[in-house]
Amino acid sequence: MPFSRFQMVQAAFACSLWVFVAGCSSLFNRGEGSGKDEAFPSLLAPPKPPELVREAAVPQGLNEIRVDGVAVVNQLAGTGGPALPSLFRDRLLEEMKRNEIAKPNDYLERDDTALVQVRGLIPPGARRGDPIDLQILTPPKTEASDLHGGWLLDTRLRHQQMLQNTVRSSSVMAVGTGAVLTRADFDGTDDATLQVSGRILSGGLVHTDRKLGLVLRPEFQHVKISTAIAEAINRRFYFFDGSTRRGIAKAVEDDYIELDVHPRYRTHEDRLMAVVRAIAVAPESSGTQAKLVQLAERLRNPPTAADAAIQLEAMGEAAIPTLIEGTQTSNPELRFYAAEALAYLDRKEAIEPLIAGVRSHPAFRAPSLAALQGLQDPSVVDSVLTLLDEASLETRYGALVTLRDRKDGKTTLNTQNLNGKYRLYQVPSLGTPAVIVSLNRKSEIVLMGTLSPLSIDSFFIGPSGLVVRRMDAGSSVSQGAGNASPQFRISRFRPGQADAFAEVEATLAGLLRGITEVGGGYGDAVATLRMAKEQGVLNDRLAFDPLPTFQRVYYRESAGESSDDEAADDDEAEL
Repeated sequence: MPFSRFQMVQAAFACSLWVFVAGCSSLFNRGEGSGKDEAFPSLLAPPKPPELVREAAVPQGLNEIRVDGVAVVNQLAGTGGPALPSLFRDRLLEEMKRNEIAKPNDYLERDDTALVQVRGLIPPGARRGDPIDLQILTPPKTEASDLHGGWLLDTRLRHQQMLQNTVRSSSVMAVGTGAVLTRADFDGTDDATLQVSGRILSGGLVHTDRKLGLVLRPEFQHVKISTAIAEAINRRFYFFDGSTRRGIAKAVEDDYIELDVHPRYRTHEDRLMAVVRAIAVAPESSGTQAKLVQLAERLRNPPTAADAAIQLEAMGEAAIPTLIEGTQTSNPELRFYAAEALAYLDRKEAIEPLIAGVRSHPAFRAPSLAALQGLQDPSVVDSVLTLLDEASLETRYGALVTLRDRKDGKTTLNTQNLNGKYRLYQVPSLGTPAVIVSLNRKSEIVLMGTLSPLSIDSFFIGPSGLVVRRMDAGSSVSQGAGNASPQFRISRFRPGQADAFAEVEATLAGLLRGITEVGGGYGDAVATLRMAKEQGVLNDRLAFDPLPTFQRVYYRESAGESSDDEAADDDEAEL
């Protein structure tokens, strides 16, 4: 006789109930033979807390997140082209329809537009509104021939992953727009692909905050351990959110602790994580002094000095005397480690040894300048200003960037905003004169030192219809303008646009100002400098982003000996 559905449900419920009762019975009966169950309480007992956070936890969130999008570059002088049928065109049409753009197919067929791929990297610890650089690429098959002078229209960037053989996209993580700086502008036009690829400096804005985190290892995954670690971190790192004191750590799960970025370590999240993981879990006790003595000994030994300095920095105020003593050593490596940790503790005793490290050793330049940038003592500015006279160009430009990014350092720099296109710095320096072009973060050109006059006898032809003609003091045009000194007359001729003219003083600074007066942008200025250097018009050194780099290697002469005589003036030295 067939069973009804209700009878089948009843039977299934009865079977489940029987299995549950039988299981509970066996559980209770297991304890009757042994007197007590030793395994069950041991599972509930928390593991022994680690000495340092890093023994129990590994970092999460220190990777960059790549975001991608498809967009349109417009304002091209007939060097664009129709967007060819492809997955990129389909994605772009879908995006344009979503934003209710009228006649999207017609727009993509014009010769003053080009379809491009847009890519950006969101750094760890990024916050909503932070700027990021964007990379501009064109699809493998494109009708566009040159993106110079183009403007990227608003585009939304998402993180994409391949999951189960399907590309999955996140929600919008960044948006981007801005003027395109092509690779040909600074690399030259020998390769046609350089004209259809480039970058937009700080062209993207992050839309979502990124948190850091600590993941507990399996043997330490317990609510009491995660809570104890979070409390230890918050004893060391906290800030005031309005009028409320708030720690940076929050135990979210028994195996995960969420971290905010402490303001002192903004843009230095890797160091923050290293210091957090070196924090002692147990509160300060009578053993703290013994640990300081032990770390002081390790700070005097080159192989262990870097880790000892991190642990001392993690201890905070109690470690300051030990670190100050460490800056008195004659060994430059040991002095640097101690001074770097002191700088992140906002101690002015770090300034002199860090400045000495910047001057003496390429391996210490980038981390020393990074530590000085956030040190809140006003005497930092005067000390960094002295670096502008160094022989090393990367030292000088690194010092300028440090000053530029400090609120109290900007006022010491002679800077001009050229019609909102980019900033021009004119920096006195006793070092070899040079022209520096930024290719990251900021659109800026730096004229460093006393530059030689430009070698323009009659005229110079630049990019995008730019013509520079020299007008001597005795010429009728110069006299008519009321000028007694040589002038440059800058003309710009572009199809479909009105001709533009400007007269400026016959200097490189005047030339750069004149380019913006006739409607030129950062790409035009950069391409003009490159062409002037190639043609012998610019006689001084032209450098692109000569910044000190991190993760250089410091080579010790021998264990326990100072390396004070190490040559470090060559910017090109491999370290």
